[in-house]
Amino acid sequence: MEYKLASVHPEAKIGKNVVIEPFVTIEKNVEIGDNCWIGANAVIKEFTKIGANCRIFHGAVIGAIPQDLKFVGEETTVIIGDNTTVRECATINRGTAAKGSTQIGSNCLLMAYSHVAHDCRIKNFVIVGNATQIAGEVDIDDHAILSGGCLVHQFTRIGAHAMIQGGSKIGKDVPPYIRAGRDPLNFAGVNSIGLRRREFSNDQIYTIQDAYRYIYQKGLNTSQALEAIKSEMPESKERDEILNFIGGSKRGIISGEYVEM
Repeated sequence: MEYKLASVHPEAKIGKNVVIEPFVTIEKNVEIGDNCWIGANAVIKEFTKIGANCRIFHGAVIGAIPQDLKFVGEETTVIIGDNTTVRECATINRGTAAKGSTQIGSNCLLMAYSHVAHDCRIKNFVIVGNATQIAGEVDIDDHAILSGGCLVHQFTRIGAHAMIQGGSKIGKDVPPYIRAGRDPLNFAGVNSIGLRRREFSNDQIYTIQDAYRYIYQKGLNTSQALEAIKSEMPESKERDEILNFIGGSKRGIISGEYVEM
């Protein structure tokens, strides 16, 4: 197929019903799924794979080499799932030898001027706000929301259903199900509104609130709080996800102060 005024490498694999606007550049070793829309002046570099029903807006650059001095030209990738939107001038870099790929899940929204660095793992239904900058090897779990202008330190983890205030500097792990804000970044309560929108029951939300009372409100250190949760709270998916996330944290979790939940 001929794309008017666009530069599409003949070896690129373009799916069905893909719209490619003028002045787009698509290099070799690129795969684009069915029913995608690629806006004018977007650049999709080699070793990029984009799923179906995605929208890539004007000026976005996907698959550029990492901004990492350890990168020496190894063949690495960017992989994007289905139904994901990348807005104007957002950038997503390829992986390095560390993990081999940068991965964005399905049904995500990366707003304008946001940046996802090498080897990040962003799961499904994640929203990354305008101008949020995500450093290398960051993991972000399902349904997390990073508001505009956040700065995320390398190797940081952000848990599922977390919501982070705009302009935040994120240097420690953010556990699942919570709201985080202030400067320095602090626990600001459970994200109960977001959880109810996603059809969590009251019992599930109460379980999450109880767990975070141990962690942030009872004067226990992290190890003591985790032991108390294990011994005093019944098993549940939510309880175990909190335990596993915090127990596996290498950077440590954000601190907290008293919040009425």
